Amino acid sequence: MGYGLLAGAIAAEILATTSMKYSDGFSKLWPSLVTGVGYVVAFALLAQALKTLQVGTAYAIWSGVGTAAVAVIGFLFLGESLGPAKIAGLVLIIAGVAVLNLGGAH
Repeated sequence: MGYGLLAGAIAAEILATTSMKYSDGFSKLWPSLVTGVGYVVAFALLAQALKTLQVGTAYAIWSGVGTAAVAVIGFLFLGESLGPAKIAGLVLIIAGVAVLNLGGAH
């Protein structure tokens, strides 16, 4: 159940962050509202997930997957660059999350 809630929190955070880009500095109503609601939902689901998951592991997954997904969305849909340095950074984020997960089982 905790990982399902965490997945929902990640999806809400990705939606909120992507909507923030479209809000044009919070000058457009609907993307701004989606941003606010998305972050509220993301934090609410993350809080529920933390009832059963370790905070370090859950936060690493939440932030790492969110960061990687938003970078890929930026590249695929928003015309942002994705050069070797960014790819290396994403690989390091994913590796860091994996290492935290391996060390988190007690």
